Amino acid sequence: MDFKHLTALRRELHSNPELGFKEHQTAERVAQYLTELGLEVHRGVGQTGVVGVLRRGTGGRSIGLRADMDALPMADQGEQAWRSGKDNVCHACGHDGHTVMLLGAAEQLAQDTRLQGTLYFIFQPAEEGLAGAQAMIDDGLFTRFPCDEVYALHNWPELPVGAARTRPGPIMAAADRFDITVSGPGGHAAQPHLTHDTLLATSELVVQLNTVVARVTDPCEPGLLSVTRIQGGSSHNMIPSQATITGTVRTFSPKAQDAIERQLRLLAHHITAAHGLEVAVDYRRYYPATINTPEQAEVALAAARAAGLVAEEAPAPALTSEDFAFMLRSRPGAYLWLGSGPGRPLHHSAYDFNDDVIPLGVRWFCELARTRLS
Repeated sequence: MDFKHLTALRRELHSNPELGFKEHQTAERVAQYLTELGLEVHRGVGQTGVVGVLRRGTGGRSIGLRADMDALPMADQGEQAWRSGKDNVCHACGHDGHTVMLLGAAEQLAQDTRLQGTLYFIFQPAEEGLAGAQAMIDDGLFTRFPCDEVYALHNWPELPVGAARTRPGPIMAAADRFDITVSGPGGHAAQPHLTHDTLLATSELVVQLNTVVARVTDPCEPGLLSVTRIQGGSSHNMIPSQATITGTVRTFSPKAQDAIERQLRLLAHHITAAHGLEVAVDYRRYYPATINTPEQAEVALAAARAAGLVAEEAPAPALTSEDFAFMLRSRPGAYLWLGSGPGRPLHHSAYDFNDDVIPLGVRWFCELARTRLS
């Protein structure tokens, strides 16, 4: 198979990125491609998702192969000719490449007469923090397209091209977001004794938040709390009436997740109370941990080896998150890291998907289908 047309399509998608639940042009491009292959095509699944259906033979097994389509809300600072043509929208995570690899697999598998069963090609919107996978499930994904198993991949710049890894059990972390708002009367910076200092309390809280994981979770259990934004004040001579802290928590078990949230709330309330201030805590658990089922993790590695990749079991999960987790809570399956390095890290403003990986991803998807539907 000549992959030049897939490379050209990948670069076209990179030039025209779309944010979560706004992938109208991308989804239509995908739907047209699948229609031209002769597949049954369903648009608008989970708002902007697309599902292509390929039925072959009399086999009763069905599997889902998933790719994400959305971009990130950030400027593209790459220098390639196909860099983003939209302000502050950029394919900095490689979803353009994932989409094209699954389309390439659909193209090959549509011509394979040996398959026995049903393939669902799932093109998912809004992976980047908006839970597009859950939106598709809520829209009847697995009742309308009853997959026995589901599989997905993500390009991984930390691994070289030609390598692949996954593992049974946790592969990506649960992701939580917290927003803490500290409020008080505010006042003149030269008269701090007449007010209560929101910035001092906020600064103390930031320091203490960075002790939470080390003091409330088992030292052998992975966990992470990062403060990523602090805001407050608009003048050099004014103590502001409000300051905010935003951050993220990453865990692999509900026990650790509960312990961290509980301690965060305690610290927020007690530290601000000691300063005579009020606090509001918004804590959201937006993605669960991505947990592979053991059998399917081994299937994913075996398919990678059959595709010519150097496939190994990952020694540890990553603390990044992935909303494919919702699909894995509904169906057995596995999530694979596909080496794409060396290159910029994911979510870097100058990141660009490595087109040398396209044939490898296509082969992995195809080997999965042929293995499970032979």
